[in-house]
Amino acid sequence: MKRGFSTFNLVSLVFGFAFLYLPILLLVIYSFNASQLVTVWGGFSTRWYASLLNNRLFLDAAWVTLRVALLSATLATILGTLAAMALVRHPRFVGRTLFSGMVFAPLVMPEVITGLSLLLLFVAIDFDRGFWTVTVAHTTLTMCFVAVVVQSRLVSFDRSLEEAAQDLGCPPAKAFVLITLPVIWPAVAAGWMLAFTLSLDDLVIASFTSGPGATTLPMRIYSQVRLGVTPEINAISTIMIAVVALGVILAALFNRRQETRRRADERLASQDI
Repeated sequence: MKRGFSTFNLVSLVFGFAFLYLPILLLVIYSFNASQLVTVWGGFSTRWYASLLNNRLFLDAAWVTLRVALLSATLATILGTLAAMALVRHPRFVGRTLFSGMVFAPLVMPEVITGLSLLLLFVAIDFDRGFWTVTVAHTTLTMCFVAVVVQSRLVSFDRSLEEAAQDLGCPPAKAFVLITLPVIWPAVAAGWMLAFTLSLDDLVIASFTSGPGATTLPMRIYSQVRLGVTPEINAISTIMIAVVALGVILAALFNRRQETRRRADERLASQDI
Protein backbone atom coordinates (compact mmCIF):
# COMPACT_ATOMS: atom_id res chain seq x y z
CA MET A 1 0.00 0.00 0.00
CA LYS A 2 2.79 2.36 0.90
CA ARG A 3 4.68 1.56 -2.30
CA GLY A 4 1.56 2.09 -4.42
CA PHE A 5 0.91 5.39 -2.71
CA SER A 6 4.48 6.50 -3.46
CA THR A 7 4.06 5.49 -7.12
CA PHE A 8 0.85 7.48 -7.32
CA ASN A 9 2.63 10.51 -5.86
CA LEU A 10 5.46 10.13 -8.37
CA VAL A 11 3.07 9.89 -11.32
CA SER A 12 1.09 12.88 -10.07
CA LEU A 13 4.29 14.87 -9.67
CA VAL A 14 5.47 14.02 -13.19
CA PHE A 15 2.13 14.98 -14.75
CA GLY A 16 1.99 18.14 -12.68
CA PHE A 17 5.43 19.32 -13.75
CA ALA A 18 4.72 18.32 -17.36
CA PHE A 19 1.51 20.35 -17.32
CA LEU A 20 3.35 23.38 -15.94
CA TYR A 21 6.65 23.30 -17.83
CA LEU A 22 6.08 21.34 -21.05
CA PRO A 23 4.44 24.32 -22.81
CA ILE A 24 7.38 26.52 -21.78
CA LEU A 25 9.82 23.90 -23.05
CA LEU A 26 8.01 23.71 -26.40
CA LEU A 27 8.07 27.49 -26.67
CA VAL A 28 11.83 27.52 -26.11
CA ILE A 29 12.41 24.73 -28.61
CA TYR A 30 10.32 26.34 -31.35
CA SER A 31 12.08 29.66 -30.84
CA PHE A 32 14.99 27.95 -32.64
CA ASN A 33 12.76 26.78 -35.50
CA ALA A 34 13.95 27.73 -38.97
CA SER A 35 10.43 27.63 -40.37
CA GLN A 36 8.08 30.60 -40.28
CA LEU A 37 5.30 28.23 -39.22
CA VAL A 38 5.47 27.92 -35.45
CA THR A 39 3.90 24.45 -35.43
CA VAL A 40 6.09 22.93 -38.16
CA TRP A 41 9.70 22.10 -37.37
CA GLY A 42 12.00 23.27 -40.16
CA GLY A 43 15.38 22.69 -38.58
CA PHE A 44 17.53 24.43 -35.99
CA SER A 45 18.17 28.12 -36.54
CA THR A 46 18.81 31.30 -34.58
CA ARG A 47 17.46 33.57 -37.33
CA TRP A 48 14.57 34.81 -35.23
CA TYR A 49 16.88 36.00 -32.48
CA ALA A 50 18.87 37.90 -35.08
CA SER A 51 15.71 39.40 -36.56
CA LEU A 52 14.77 40.74 -33.13
CA LEU A 53 17.75 43.11 -33.37
CA ASN A 54 16.04 44.78 -36.33
CA ASN A 55 12.57 44.82 -34.79
CA ARG A 56 12.36 48.33 -33.35
CA LEU A 57 8.88 47.79 -31.88
CA PHE A 58 9.99 44.86 -29.74
CA LEU A 59 13.25 46.52 -28.73
CA ASP A 60 11.54 49.73 -27.62
CA ALA A 61 8.90 47.78 -25.70
CA ALA A 62 11.57 45.65 -24.02
CA TRP A 63 13.52 48.75 -22.98
CA VAL A 64 10.42 50.35 -21.49
CA THR A 65 9.53 47.13 -19.66
CA LEU A 66 13.02 46.75 -18.22
CA ARG A 67 13.15 50.34 -16.98
CA VAL A 68 9.69 50.11 -15.44
CA ALA A 69 10.51 46.79 -13.77
CA LEU A 70 13.80 48.00 -12.29
CA LEU A 71 12.41 51.27 -11.00
CA SER A 72 9.08 49.93 -9.73
CA ALA A 73 10.74 46.93 -8.04
CA THR A 74 13.20 49.22 -6.25
CA LEU A 75 10.48 51.61 -5.09
CA ALA A 76 8.23 48.72 -4.07
CA THR A 77 11.06 47.14 -2.08
CA ILE A 78 11.75 50.36 -0.17
CA LEU A 79 8.09 51.09 0.55
CA GLY A 80 7.22 47.46 1.26
CA THR A 81 10.10 47.10 3.71
CA LEU A 82 9.07 50.28 5.54
CA ALA A 83 5.47 49.08 5.65
CA ALA A 84 6.53 45.72 7.05
CA MET A 85 8.65 47.45 9.68
CA ALA A 86 5.68 49.58 10.74
CA LEU A 87 3.34 46.58 10.97
CA VAL A 88 5.78 44.41 12.93
CA ARG A 89 7.41 46.99 15.20
CA HIS A 90 4.25 48.98 15.98
CA PRO A 91 1.37 46.50 16.26
CA ARG A 92 -1.04 48.88 18.06
CA PHE A 93 -0.74 52.29 16.43
CA VAL A 94 -3.90 54.21 15.56
CA GLY A 95 -5.22 53.24 12.14
CA ARG A 96 -3.22 50.03 11.90
CA THR A 97 -6.16 48.04 10.56
CA LEU A 98 -6.84 50.59 7.84
CA PHE A 99 -3.14 50.84 6.99
CA SER A 100 -2.66 47.08 6.72
CA GLY A 101 -5.82 46.79 4.64
CA MET A 102 -4.60 49.43 2.22
CA VAL A 103 -1.16 47.80 1.98
CA PHE A 104 -2.46 44.28 1.30
CA ALA A 105 -5.53 45.20 -0.77
CA PRO A 106 -3.80 44.57 -4.15
CA LEU A 107 -3.20 40.96 -3.07
CA VAL A 108 -6.92 40.14 -3.21
CA MET A 109 -8.22 42.84 -5.56
CA PRO A 110 -8.65 41.85 -9.23
CA GLU A 111 -6.10 43.50 -11.47
CA VAL A 112 -8.89 44.90 -13.64
CA ILE A 113 -10.26 46.82 -10.66
CA THR A 114 -6.80 48.02 -9.66
CA GLY A 115 -6.00 49.16 -13.19
CA LEU A 116 -9.34 50.91 -13.62
CA SER A 117 -9.07 52.70 -10.27
CA LEU A 118 -5.56 53.92 -11.10
CA LEU A 119 -6.73 55.07 -14.51
CA LEU A 120 -9.54 57.09 -12.93
CA LEU A 121 -7.05 58.56 -10.45
CA PHE A 122 -4.64 59.70 -13.16
CA VAL A 123 -7.51 61.16 -15.19
CA ALA A 124 -8.91 62.96 -12.13
CA ILE A 125 -5.59 64.63 -11.30
CA ASP A 126 -4.92 65.32 -15.00
CA PHE A 127 -1.68 63.33 -15.02
CA ASP A 128 -0.57 62.33 -18.52
CA ARG A 129 -0.35 58.58 -18.93
CA GLY A 130 3.03 57.21 -19.88
CA PHE A 131 6.17 55.77 -18.36
CA TRP A 132 5.65 57.22 -14.88
CA THR A 133 2.02 56.18 -14.57
CA VAL A 134 2.96 52.57 -15.40
CA THR A 135 5.79 52.74 -12.87
CA VAL A 136 3.49 54.05 -10.14
CA ALA A 137 0.90 51.41 -10.98
CA HIS A 138 3.43 48.57 -10.83
CA THR A 139 4.83 49.92 -7.57
CA THR A 140 1.33 49.91 -6.10
CA LEU A 141 0.77 46.36 -7.32
CA THR A 142 4.04 44.83 -6.13
CA MET A 143 4.61 46.68 -2.86
CA CYS A 144 2.22 44.38 -0.97
CA PHE A 145 4.14 41.28 -2.07
CA VAL A 146 7.39 42.76 -0.76
CA ALA A 147 5.68 43.67 2.52
CA VAL A 148 4.44 40.10 2.99
CA VAL A 149 7.88 38.57 2.37
CA VAL A 150 9.78 41.02 4.57
CA GLN A 151 7.16 40.92 7.32
CA SER A 152 7.46 37.13 7.59
CA ARG A 153 11.20 37.56 8.19
CA LEU A 154 10.87 40.42 10.66
CA VAL A 155 8.50 38.41 12.84
CA SER A 156 11.31 35.99 13.72
CA PHE A 157 14.01 38.66 13.98
CA ASP A 158 15.73 38.91 17.37
CA ARG A 159 15.34 42.56 18.37
CA SER A 160 17.87 42.14 21.16
CA LEU A 161 20.57 42.61 18.52
CA GLU A 162 19.27 46.07 17.70
CA GLU A 163 18.79 46.91 21.37
CA ALA A 164 22.38 45.89 22.14
CA ALA A 165 23.67 48.11 19.33
CA GLN A 166 21.59 51.05 20.56
CA ASP A 167 22.81 50.50 24.13
CA LEU A 168 26.33 50.89 22.78
CA GLY A 169 25.43 54.29 21.30
CA CYS A 170 24.31 53.35 17.79
CA PRO A 171 21.41 55.52 16.51
CA PRO A 172 18.22 53.63 15.49
CA ALA A 173 18.64 54.36 11.78
CA LYS A 174 22.27 53.24 11.80
CA ALA A 175 21.36 50.14 13.83
CA PHE A 176 18.80 49.23 11.19
CA VAL A 177 21.32 49.62 8.36
CA LEU A 178 24.18 47.81 10.12
CA ILE A 179 22.30 45.17 12.14
CA THR A 180 18.76 44.56 10.89
CA LEU A 181 19.16 45.00 7.16
CA PRO A 182 21.99 42.44 6.72
CA VAL A 183 19.92 39.85 8.61
CA ILE A 184 16.71 40.39 6.65
CA TRP A 185 18.52 41.02 3.37
CA PRO A 186 17.60 37.62 1.83
CA ALA A 187 13.90 38.46 2.35
CA VAL A 188 14.41 41.94 0.91
CA ALA A 189 16.20 40.51 -2.13
CA ALA A 190 13.47 37.90 -2.58
CA GLY A 191 10.84 40.63 -2.40
CA TRP A 192 12.70 42.67 -5.02
CA MET A 193 12.93 39.68 -7.35
CA LEU A 194 9.24 38.95 -6.90
CA ALA A 195 8.34 42.58 -7.62
CA PHE A 196 10.63 42.64 -10.67
CA THR A 197 9.08 39.45 -12.06
CA LEU A 198 5.52 40.64 -11.49
CA SER A 199 6.29 43.90 -13.25
CA LEU A 200 7.78 42.09 -16.24
CA ASP A 201 4.72 39.87 -16.47
CA ASP A 202 1.96 42.44 -15.97
CA LEU A 203 -0.40 43.11 -18.84
CA VAL A 204 -3.75 44.18 -17.39
CA ILE A 205 -2.68 47.11 -15.21
CA ALA A 206 -0.17 48.35 -17.80
CA SER A 207 -2.92 48.34 -20.41
CA PHE A 208 -5.00 50.71 -18.27
CA THR A 209 -2.21 53.06 -17.23
CA SER A 210 0.10 53.21 -20.25
CA GLY A 211 0.16 55.96 -22.81
CA PRO A 212 2.01 57.00 -25.97
CA GLY A 213 5.61 55.83 -25.92
CA ALA A 214 5.07 53.56 -22.91
CA THR A 215 4.03 50.27 -24.49
CA THR A 216 5.41 47.40 -22.43
CA LEU A 217 6.62 44.12 -23.85
CA PRO A 218 3.63 42.03 -22.65
CA MET A 219 1.33 44.56 -24.32
CA ARG A 220 3.32 44.35 -27.54
CA ILE A 221 3.32 40.54 -27.46
CA TYR A 222 -0.42 40.44 -26.82
CA SER A 223 -1.13 42.78 -29.71
CA GLN A 224 1.01 40.63 -32.01
CA VAL A 225 -0.53 37.35 -30.84
CA ARG A 226 -3.99 38.60 -31.74
CA LEU A 227 -2.82 38.65 -35.35
CA GLY A 228 -1.07 35.29 -35.06
CA VAL A 229 1.90 33.76 -33.26
CA THR A 230 5.22 34.34 -35.00
CA PRO A 231 8.61 32.77 -34.27
CA GLU A 232 9.85 36.18 -33.10
CA ILE A 233 7.34 36.05 -30.26
CA ASN A 234 8.75 32.67 -29.22
CA ALA A 235 12.24 34.14 -29.31
CA ILE A 236 11.44 37.22 -27.20
CA SER A 237 9.47 35.05 -24.75
CA THR A 238 12.46 32.73 -24.41
CA ILE A 239 14.70 35.70 -23.65
CA MET A 240 12.28 36.84 -20.93
CA ILE A 241 12.28 33.35 -19.42
CA ALA A 242 16.07 33.29 -19.47
CA VAL A 243 16.33 36.72 -17.79
CA VAL A 244 13.96 35.74 -14.99
CA ALA A 245 15.61 32.34 -14.52
CA LEU A 246 19.06 33.93 -14.39
CA GLY A 247 17.88 36.42 -11.79
CA VAL A 248 16.41 33.68 -9.63
CA ILE A 249 19.60 31.60 -9.87
CA LEU A 250 21.80 34.58 -8.96
CA ALA A 251 19.56 35.44 -6.01
CA ALA A 252 19.67 31.83 -4.80
CA LEU A 253 23.46 31.73 -5.07
CA PHE A 254 23.75 35.03 -3.24
CA ASN A 255 21.47 33.86 -0.44
CA ARG A 256 23.42 30.61 -0.13
CA ARG A 257 26.67 32.54 0.06
CA GLN A 258 25.23 34.82 2.74
CA GLU A 259 23.99 31.81 4.73
CA THR A 260 27.38 30.11 4.47
CA ARG A 261 29.14 33.26 5.63
CA ARG A 262 26.70 33.62 8.55
CA ARG A 263 27.27 30.04 9.67
CA ALA A 264 31.03 30.53 9.43
CA ASP A 265 30.82 33.66 11.57
CA GLU A 266 28.70 31.85 14.13
CA ARG A 267 31.19 28.97 14.20
CA LEU A 268 34.10 31.35 14.75
CA ALA A 269 32.17 33.17 17.47
CA SER A 270 31.43 29.90 19.27
CA GLN A 271 35.10 28.90 19.06
CA ASP A 272 36.18 32.22 20.54
CA ILE A 273 33.78 31.72 23.43
